[in-house]
Amino acid sequence: MEQKEATRRRLITQAVRLVGEQGFAQTRTVDVARAAEVSHGTVFAHFPSREDLVLAVAGHIGREITDRLHELAGSGSGLRRVLEAHLRCLEEYEGAYRQLVVETPSMPKDFRATWVGLQSAVASYLCAAAEAEASQGRIRTLPAHLVFNTWIGLVHHYMINKDLFAPEGSVIAVHGPTLIEHFMTLLHT
Repeated sequence: MEQKEATRRRLITQAVRLVGEQGFAQTRTVDVARAAEVSHGTVFAHFPSREDLVLAVAGHIGREITDRLHELAGSGSGLRRVLEAHLRCLEEYEGAYRQLVVETPSMPKDFRATWVGLQSAVASYLCAAAEAEASQGRIRTLPAHLVFNTWIGLVHHYMINKDLFAPEGSVIAVHGPTLIEHFMTLLHT
């Protein structure tokens, strides 16, 4: 049982890496098997279809991001700390997350549901932190959807246009602090 779970984790880890390098559409199950050093049939022993593997990759990334945010949100962190944590999580999965942003509109319905769940979880942490700071008069009170959509739109714009903003490296590493400062400036009273 432990070996089966270890193989599944290795398949997901390698799929995340490959998706980050070449995108969901270009990542083939045979490539995942080769990278994980297992037979091609082993992929299908764990994931009945390529779509199931893709959903597992999206779910894995989503859980990692939301788990980290949950750690911080549970400690009553301020908005800046939540934004920093969000970017740290995105940076760890930057390549694959960028592909999620780019490819989600063309993915199957189940995939889109996973994406919406991830964004909803991030929105809840971000908006809770913003509401707490707004109630203390530290930032303006704005509708939650504007707070979240402004933040995520800013981040996604930079990630989608990586070739313009950080062609040789991480968009988050290069521009993350500036994005946070800009966003916080927009919210300050």
